[in-house]
Parts: sequence; C-alpha cells; structure tokens
Amino acid sequence: MEANIEALEKLIESDFRGNESWFAEELGINRSYLNGIINRRKSARSDKLCLLIIKWCEKTGKDYKNYITFLNNSVQKSKQQNNATRP
Repeated sequence: MEANIEALEKLIESDFRGNESWFAEELGINRSYLNGIINRRKSARSDKLCLLIIKWCEKTGKDYKNYITFLNNSVQKSKQQNNATRP
C-alpha cells in the first residue's frame, strides 16, 4: 500500500483548511511524520499511515481508495510489461 500524496494534499487543503497538524491529530500520528511523507522525505509506502487513513475514512464515510494505492496491481503490471519485452 502507498499513500496517494496528491490526494492527501487536496484533502488537507479542503477538509482541514491546509492544516497538516489537524489531519495528523485526526489520524493519531505525529505531525512531523505526516509532514515527512507529504514532503516526500519519508516513503509514502507506509502501512502504518495507510491503515490509519483507511480507519479514518471508514469513520468519516470517505472512500479510502481515493487516498491509497494498492501496489499489487502495479507489481503485476510491471511483471507483465517485463514479460512482454522479453524475446
């Protein structure tokens, strides 16, 4: 799983008036951890963050699929592309 940074940025802007601290508090994580992910200093492939986003979405009625990318599809597509290019 990987957090969709662009979608999270839009969510923070629209629902939290651009305040990452408020969103971090809603998720139950440290603001600096969230900030590191949003600013790409930390990996968005964070199961911890993704699970908290899913939990928050379930609580608020939002669709977590807008904020999470499931990597299995990406891995499968990559394997298919590699197999297609082999002689």
